[in-house]
Amino acid sequence: MFTKITLQTPPDETLVNITKQVNAAVQASGVKEGICFLFVPHTTAALTVNSAIDPNTSLDILSELRRLVPTRVDFHHTFDTPADAAGHIKSTLIGTSIMLMVSEGRLLLGGSQSILFCEFDGPRSREVWVRVMPDLS
Repeated sequence: MFTKITLQTPPDETLVNITKQVNAAVQASGVKEGICFLFVPHTTAALTVNSAIDPNTSLDILSELRRLVPTRVDFHHTFDTPADAAGHIKSTLIGTSIMLMVSEGRLLLGGSQSILFCEFDGPRSREVWVRVMPDLS
């Protein structure tokens, strides 16, 4: 089963918890045992699995990414803006896909794990593509 999760992100950089939307897609698929593959078709966005229990986790992740890849004007690729160029690098560092196991019709995530959509150049209209595939064994 293939579906799209759409979201409108706020200005600047943010992490958005999309765990509920992904779980809903898994449940709608009817797959009881299998794999859930997530992909972001954007060059200034990414996906990660981390804690969403404490909102300061997201602040720390974004703060460290800004420290590692500050927005600056000396990027070689500046087709758009310096923030866009920094977003490309952050997306590459974090990654644009995640594969998760599905068991008993639910995502297998640890107790404090959530699926976080990483926006590095908002505001934007974004999509996350979801494919749920049954275990064929």
